[in-house]
Amino acid sequence: MSSIFNNRFIYCILFSALFLQMGIWIRNFSILLFVTEQTNGNAIAISFIMLAEYAPIFLFSFLGGTFADRWRPKKTMVWCDILTAISIFAIFAALLFSTWKVVFFITLISAVLSQLSQPAGMKLFKQNLPDKLLQPAMSLYQTLSAVFMIMGPVIGTIVYENLGLLPSILITGSAFLLSAFSLFFITESKNIERESSIHIANILDDMRGGIKYVLKNNQLKALGACFLFAGLAVGLIQPMNIFIVMEKLSLGTEYLQWLLMINGLGMVIGGVISFTLSSKIQPMKFLAIGVAMTAISISIIGYSTVLMLTLLGQFLYGVFLPVIQIGIHTMVLKNTNDHLIGRVNGILVPLFSGSMVMSITLVGILKSVVSVTFIFQVSACFFLVALAIILRNTKQQSLNEPGQARNV
Repeated sequence: MSSIFNNRFIYCILFSALFLQMGIWIRNFSILLFVTEQTNGNAIAISFIMLAEYAPIFLFSFLGGTFADRWRPKKTMVWCDILTAISIFAIFAALLFSTWKVVFFITLISAVLSQLSQPAGMKLFKQNLPDKLLQPAMSLYQTLSAVFMIMGPVIGTIVYENLGLLPSILITGSAFLLSAFSLFFITESKNIERESSIHIANILDDMRGGIKYVLKNNQLKALGACFLFAGLAVGLIQPMNIFIVMEKLSLGTEYLQWLLMINGLGMVIGGVISFTLSSKIQPMKFLAIGVAMTAISISIIGYSTVLMLTLLGQFLYGVFLPVIQIGIHTMVLKNTNDHLIGRVNGILVPLFSGSMVMSITLVGILKSVVSVTFIFQVSACFFLVALAIILRNTKQQSLNEPGQARNV
């Protein structure tokens, strides 16, 4: 395990992620609070912020992954961070002479560029780390994200309330530039292929090739199914915590913050545990444990009418959700060729986000017909379906291995 702390790539990518997370959370909460103030809490205006964050995932994820496969990953990430910073500074100038509504473009432009940067980052992990370090490295990466799930809203709110929008935008742009600077110290593999030129026909061929690759790979198809059912499950319960507090626990809405804090604490601890155990557990088993325990924790939350038991369920949910994310991303990296990581990522990620948004959209209607307990049990069942797919795929893989060995 000590070898991971002797790897310069780990330090560079984590410092980049640190600045990136700071920039993202300060940007998101500054814009959210600013728009809320300007519109007196207009729900349509606030929903446009969410649309600017999620729409590029559907529209540009696969295309962004295709370009990420054609371009050098380090160069792609650096330019994405620089262009994001430039766009943010441009918005700063526009706010001095134009309407406040231009802030929507900050989120939109950053979200579009992230669809290039994120798969390029996955590719860098694959190229710069041996297989045995992929899972521990992803654990560290996810732990950092988990920490900001707790601290990010606090940091973003403090910066905006004390400094205002314009200084917050300047800090955000500087954070993206510092992220780009951190990436400069990464040494790219000498075996990287040359960048491909942009031709529409070639791009379409690349996209078709990515789809065929996923459809022919049983491991990736299973992971895609896990993404789909996990997204459906998470989307069902994400807006329901407030009803757990009011209906199941008969408490005031102020208690919601305790559920969210315990969940965030669980995510941080889950990331640390994942890092500690990642080198001792195979990724598929790691994923299966995470999915099974998440299903149990969701079921506990749905049934519980006691605050302490609900908090225990929230804590367990927080602990094991990063295990699922780490397991899936590690499996994607291990089962995908270097030159196809962007496209595979671009196919699988929208399965999660798309199914999650669909569940979030439908759960309001569902809540008017059934109880919150029923919704949480349906969510747990979706995770159990994902677990069945994992176990079936593991069994098929174990049956195929002896045959493959005999054919060698």
